[in-house]
Amino acid sequence: MEIGSCIKAPNGSGPTSYVTRASCLNGQFVPTQNRISKASCYVTLPNKLCTCKATLKETNNSVEAVEKVKVQPSETELSSLTAISPLDGRYWNKVKDLSHYLSEYGLIYYRTLVEIKWLLKLSQIPEVVEVPKFSNEAEAKLQGLIDGFNEADAIQVKNIEKITNHDVKAVEYFLKTKCQEDPEIAKVLEFFHFGCTSEDINNLAHGLMLKEAVNYVILPIMDDLVNAIYSMAEANAHVPMLSRTHGQPASPTTLGKEMIIFAERLSRERQDISQVEIFGKFAGAVGNYNAHVAAYPDVIWPHVAEQFVNSLGLSFNPHVTQIESHDYMAKLFHSFIRFNNILLDFDRDIWGYISVGYFKQVTKAGEIGSSTMPHKVNPIDFENSEGNLGIANAVFDHLSMKLPISRWQRDLTDSTVLRNIGVGLGYSLLAYKSALVGIGKLQVNEVALNKDLDNSWEVLAEPIQTVMRRYGVEEPYEKLKELTRGKAVNKESITEFINRLEIPVEAKNELLKLTPHNYVGVAARLVKDACIKRHE
Repeated sequence: MEIGSCIKAPNGSGPTSYVTRASCLNGQFVPTQNRISKASCYVTLPNKLCTCKATLKETNNSVEAVEKVKVQPSETELSSLTAISPLDGRYWNKVKDLSHYLSEYGLIYYRTLVEIKWLLKLSQIPEVVEVPKFSNEAEAKLQGLIDGFNEADAIQVKNIEKITNHDVKAVEYFLKTKCQEDPEIAKVLEFFHFGCTSEDINNLAHGLMLKEAVNYVILPIMDDLVNAIYSMAEANAHVPMLSRTHGQPASPTTLGKEMIIFAERLSRERQDISQVEIFGKFAGAVGNYNAHVAAYPDVIWPHVAEQFVNSLGLSFNPHVTQIESHDYMAKLFHSFIRFNNILLDFDRDIWGYISVGYFKQVTKAGEIGSSTMPHKVNPIDFENSEGNLGIANAVFDHLSMKLPISRWQRDLTDSTVLRNIGVGLGYSLLAYKSALVGIGKLQVNEVALNKDLDNSWEVLAEPIQTVMRRYGVEEPYEKLKELTRGKAVNKESITEFINRLEIPVEAKNELLKLTPHNYVGVAARLVKDACIKRHE
């Protein structure tokens, strides 16, 4: 028997088994036990899922065949173990809501929708006499192909593509097959894809994919995230916290005020994303309606195209080459980058606050923080969010920089790049959900917050020297610098310094009322005002 070949399992463990280790003695191929683990030498695997290879290893008494079993996934099956991208594997359950819109299935569905809608539009143009207005039954048949589109239909399209080696043409042939038995539609089968270049179909499909994925999946989770941070801000508007600039103690703030900053920033970017205008073109091979005019010179095709694109809920771009220029995509993806960068900033700040004890994390029974340090409760949700935001932004950056650039009237580089729209949005969605889970675990630790404030009386140097300036005390900054810089400062030393000041008694008494806990300016008011404005 050749090394690397498959054998029948003598123990009857299955119809076909593959030897992981065997020895060759006197020309005989003899299965043996695994000499390392002492386990059975047989591994039963489905025949279609593996290939066998082996290498020789010399031992004292024999030549050992060390089997290498390579698992090959089925062509149509994908699992968390066989997926190359973790979005389709480990993280599938967290991002699967995007699949309907941004997968290969989604692209085929939207291409089908555009092709059918265009045939229906042609039936409404009086000059196109060869495509008369469809009966209610025929229109229902065509609409049913859209409404009833399913995975079996998508697989049929992919099977046609294996022959055509052209994905858009496969959709056209699929529709002709579906409609050839309908006596009314069968008469106009050649008007599927009439006057179109593939990119007429693709750009509208991509626009619809983006529009619906963002509106129905991304924006709602963004809203949940922004709302959660607003709630954090409102709940902690009056909770004092030591600020840190350059990592060093600085004038106190409130926890809520620091959260409202992120809520407001994210809210603005979310609004910008929702207002990005999504464009489409439908002008033929090079943007001039050449073929359309050749066939029907009396039709005002730019007007027809604008009506058609607008009917799909997209804005019309009249000045194009073979492709829509993708400038709106660059704008949209840059908006995502800004939103993601702000959230990344939030993740890192919360990570830092957890590390200094300002937040505790709610533990979950059975979860493990470290494989070797049992006490650990790691901020993994914010770390996961940060990491996935980085991947998302890398993809968005390339999409934004590449897509608006195309040689002359068109090259194909945008086609392969556009297939990664779902990657950028998928990693973004994953990051948003991770951040939300992390926020849900947070508990404010006011003991730690108060301890830091109690140990930071030097932060009152700022209000003292500012009041001294008001009342004309010479060199106020320098005097406070001498008192506080690099020195231990406490309540007693601050009180003593204030009592020596030659300023009005009323001003002195106000300064004596200050503590690191109440020297927070109008932080709480800023939170309240932002929340009121948001609900107006």
